Amino acid sequence: MNRRKFIRNIGIGTTGIAMGIPSMGLAADDFVIVSILHTNDLHSHVEPFSDTNARYDGKGGLARISGIIKNIRDKNPNTLVLDAGDTFQGTPYFNYFGGEFIYKLMSAAGYDATTIGNHEFDNGLEGLQNALPAAKFPVINSNYDFSDTILAGKFPRWKTFRKSGIKIGVYGIGIELAGLVSPLQFGNTVYLDSVKTALEMESFLKNEKECNLVVCLSHLGLRYRDSQVSDVILAAETQHTDLIVGGHTHTFLEEPLTIKNKSGNPVLVNQAWWGGLVLGQIDFVFERMSKKRETALASNFIQS
Repeated sequence: MNRRKFIRNIGIGTTGIAMGIPSMGLAADDFVIVSILHTNDLHSHVEPFSDTNARYDGKGGLARISGIIKNIRDKNPNTLVLDAGDTFQGTPYFNYFGGEFIYKLMSAAGYDATTIGNHEFDNGLEGLQNALPAAKFPVINSNYDFSDTILAGKFPRWKTFRKSGIKIGVYGIGIELAGLVSPLQFGNTVYLDSVKTALEMESFLKNEKECNLVVCLSHLGLRYRDSQVSDVILAAETQHTDLIVGGHTHTFLEEPLTIKNKSGNPVLVNQAWWGGLVLGQIDFVFERMSKKRETALASNFIQS
């Protein structure tokens, strides 16, 4: 497996990086590195792609991704593993077992959270309901109102995690379903405005829950030629979100994008292709005592 490493310093008050630690005359123990590992659009790809696809032959798949996750987590227990949705649909594993099988394997691989993509509705609300018990991690969504469906109360709008005293808040934004998914599949699910919801969630996590890092799991798509809301648009409208982990458009980025938010501060936006071909990694470096974020390092692990 090749590791293609992209470095992006988005910190305040630091000018150098040495072995992932800001060069401020302080010891490594004075810092906490929180690693965010992420995938998107796995589409039930458990095994590597077969030789029927020459471009991806022998690459990708959750089985190989899980090995990388274990190696990173062994080195740094302050690691969160996140997914930006569309884990369902795409291989016979989904055709035979529905979403339950991929959620079981993601649980075994150590995922901490995912969000809902449009393909999570492919077997209707019942199919998603049947798969949920296999997910030993929260499936977070903030902007679908399931109150008038069988999924009422099944999805947390946010979740917080603690890593060596650093508090990370995560919320989830899904794409508008009308025109993309059959109404028979999403039933009485109500779509809530994605930008308005993101502003509500990030303010709550930053100000009320006092999170040191705010992460959005987005299935909006990276960008569009028209005015459709995307990760790039969302990032520019926010004020407290530090990282947007994206999906839906199957985008491979040579390096994460840095977008200035409403306050002029940087938001990292990353997407890890699809099918487990890439594992994204963003390392956020915090000063241990003050919990002030100093910098961020971005890496992508590209399977080969």
